[in-house]
Amino acid sequence: MANQNLYFHLREAFISSADKTFLAGPGFDALSYLACDELTGQLANLMADRGLTAGDRVLTRTDKSPMALVLYLACLRSGVIYVPVNPACTDDELDYFLADANPTLFVGDKEFCVRVGKSHGIQSLSLDQNGQGTLVDAAQALPFEHDIVDSQADDVAVLIYTSGTTGTPKGAMLSHNNLLANAQTLHAAWGWSSDDVLLHCLPIFHVHGLFVATHLAMLGASTLLFLPRFDTDLVLQYFSDATVFMGVPTYYTRLLQVAQLDTATCQKFRLFVSGSAPLLAETFQVFREKTGHTILERYGMSETGMLVSNPLDGERLAGTVGYPLPGVETRIRDEAGNSIEQGDIGILQVKGANVFNGYWGKPELNHSEFQDNYFITGDMVQEAPDGRITLVGRSKDLVISGGLNIYPKEIESVLDQQPGILESAVFGVPHPDFGEGLVAAVVPAEGADLNTDALLTACREKLAAYKSPKSIILLNELPRNSMGKVQKNRLREQHAVLFQT
Repeated sequence: MANQNLYFHLREAFISSADKTFLAGPGFDALSYLACDELTGQLANLMADRGLTAGDRVLTRTDKSPMALVLYLACLRSGVIYVPVNPACTDDELDYFLADANPTLFVGDKEFCVRVGKSHGIQSLSLDQNGQGTLVDAAQALPFEHDIVDSQADDVAVLIYTSGTTGTPKGAMLSHNNLLANAQTLHAAWGWSSDDVLLHCLPIFHVHGLFVATHLAMLGASTLLFLPRFDTDLVLQYFSDATVFMGVPTYYTRLLQVAQLDTATCQKFRLFVSGSAPLLAETFQVFREKTGHTILERYGMSETGMLVSNPLDGERLAGTVGYPLPGVETRIRDEAGNSIEQGDIGILQVKGANVFNGYWGKPELNHSEFQDNYFITGDMVQEAPDGRITLVGRSKDLVISGGLNIYPKEIESVLDQQPGILESAVFGVPHPDFGEGLVAAVVPAEGADLNTDALLTACREKLAAYKSPKSIILLNELPRNSMGKVQKNRLREQHAVLFQT
């Protein structure tokens, strides 16, 4: 059987374009596909010199840089399990990740390398935000040649820790085949070609930026315009050179605030993709009016990669995430795992080659999180007769007030349509009479003077009484994690005593 190592397949796709630019961007010299391959060989040899073998873990807490991405590819090449964590994580969070993943090597900035070496006894190599450090220095004298480790399809390639919006983060074990299957599916579904140029400003410790973006580029031997972060002015400088843009909803709302964003600015683009958090219907519509482009919204998870997508060719509807991707089986169940009537709201379950095999070191969850080999996503959805899927919210965000189920998305949709509201988040907190009381956190648009009583009246006019918030709170911004997802658990914690007397 052919080598199932993901890097083996990615390299097959780009080696014929060895001289083509792989990475270009501010602050570094452009990197060709051949140069990338040589650097991965050097880093793979470095890891071997440090005693790492297939199945060992390399945990990274690094800023985004070309070398940070090359390190990921070198880990694939070596059969070493790559464990990226958010560079903004706290000391306590890092200690948790180190204890849970038990890595053989830590890569991060110099300060953290010293601390990790002293407190955990783990060998460390530094890599700073400019892609320099002992990692690069130690690899420079090593040969480029390195045989790609022969991996099995189910061998773990990456541990991706869930965002931890509730409970303790868990390491999702993603195999070489999980990642390859999803990349090949998206490559076909989104019409990728070698002529594409991807404007990449996402972080690379997460599925969206590390897998979806880079794997598609490599399968297509495309060029990545590799920006260190999302900065509106910097992004717009590269708009004239790109054909594809991937972002979280916040990127789009910020771009819409720029006067020069118009059809002329976006004339070279063929595709704008949004994910990692729900896109407001208003953002969808205004972006189309200003640019002439209809954003393609899709849906996925750390544990599964991409699952559902609006079509490349065909109608893209605001507020929906589209249809199951080829090779992805979906079904919708109630909380008890029973079938429901078509059109009813339920929990999405999924199965396919892209779905992970379980959580690192937590075999008990590998039973509770699956039903009949379907992964229970925990996301509440509604399916249209034609199979199009709409996200309603997380099952943990469901509010049960007075014995009645309330789906926050419905109330948020009403609030977001009110003049002067930028965005909203609806959640439940303990209530002495109703069990849970419905609360809406609202962020006013710039310059807006919102009246909470008027907003409550508007809700009562459009919603059944039990769905109307019992309280509306005005905030400057909603709490979010690094990928732009609203952290309702933090809202629940902060306002837990709101209805207590």
